[in-house]
Amino acid sequence: MKNTVVVGAQWGDEGKAKITDLLAEKADFIIRYQGGCNAGHTVVANGKTFKFHLIPSGILYKNKTCLIGTGTVILPEYFEQEINGLIADGIDVSGLKISPLATITMPYHTEIDGYSEDNAKKGKIGTTKKGIGPTYTDKMARIALKIQDLYSPETLSEKLDIILPLKNKQLKEVYGLEPYTKECLTALCEKYAEIFRPYVWFDWQKGMEDFKKAGKSILFEGAQGVMLDVDWGTYPFVTSSNPIGGGASVGSGYGPKVIEEVIGVAKAYVTRVGEGPFVTELNNEVGDKIREIGHEYGVTTGRPRRCGWFDAVTMRYAVLVGGLTSVALTKIDVFDTFDEIKVCYAYKDTRNGKIYETYPTDVFMHKYLEPVYETHKGWKTDVTGLRSYDELPDNAKKYISCLEELLGVKVSILSVGPDREQTIFI
Repeated sequence: MKNTVVVGAQWGDEGKAKITDLLAEKADFIIRYQGGCNAGHTVVANGKTFKFHLIPSGILYKNKTCLIGTGTVILPEYFEQEINGLIADGIDVSGLKISPLATITMPYHTEIDGYSEDNAKKGKIGTTKKGIGPTYTDKMARIALKIQDLYSPETLSEKLDIILPLKNKQLKEVYGLEPYTKECLTALCEKYAEIFRPYVWFDWQKGMEDFKKAGKSILFEGAQGVMLDVDWGTYPFVTSSNPIGGGASVGSGYGPKVIEEVIGVAKAYVTRVGEGPFVTELNNEVGDKIREIGHEYGVTTGRPRRCGWFDAVTMRYAVLVGGLTSVALTKIDVFDTFDEIKVCYAYKDTRNGKIYETYPTDVFMHKYLEPVYETHKGWKTDVTGLRSYDELPDNAKKYISCLEELLGVKVSILSVGPDREQTIFI
């Protein structure tokens, strides 16, 4: 297997976990390279549903090494909860490792996130209130705690002396929240050290060199999607990290020459959770039908996802900036009962009639855009039991060919249901 990055090609929730899980069977080393527990990945294996938030999906296979990489932020309580759930389900977690350079989400991060979201009068982002944004903010401000800090009392003490005056001033004067004492955070960090201790990969440099020298296959697992990337997405309605293919190098520690393939996962339609522009959104019975058939509710929050027709404008953009070499198309079975299916291939500006075939990055003008569609006939056939491309109805093949032509890359994987075996490799 080639060293492969799995990227969300839309706004997240595209079915990355299933694709990662399938590819992990052939990989030796699986790395989650960015994001935090705001991500929700669902894998159905052997009739059982597993929901992941921090831990790489490849953990379901034995004899794999799974790393929560440096580019991630980790909420300790959530990590502990997820680990305990896997152990209770009889999953072997001995292959799990955590980068000592990963960043810790502290209680004040979740407090600030919740306060900011609840009190935003304008510009509400629609965060999961898990403290992800404030954690990355502190990371960039160079006042964040790393996993390795938990195991050096001297380092931890020095860093808290730097962090606490700044953070307490912010908590009290900006947010009206209670400050923290050094004693309180020190005790909390001692607890966190015990939670993480069995999994921290202190010898990570030698370990990663050994994997590379031995020619072991590496699978890089992203969270969220290209259109939520902090640099390339629908800013400011984005996450706080880089889900794009290039983010795999930054968040894992392996340089770009290690990566050989980037698979972008996309639904046969589009969904979005949270605020932000969504040109093809369907606020009607068609959108409701997609949501109900596709079970489009957030893994992390349970929020109903916004649903719309496939948007080839944003996907062409995702192919470019995400570095995609092929597409894994999921949930095509959701359209089994549809008479017709639409694909957006351009936007029209309602103010002046201008047509956009490339993605306009100024999201504050998207309220003036409307989709320009082409319509395809549905296949009116149950595809969930099909296991080869040749078995697909002609109209399904035409739909896939249309997407390939619009995007300029091939569809390499087709998902026709949630289970592992409901997959067609093209």
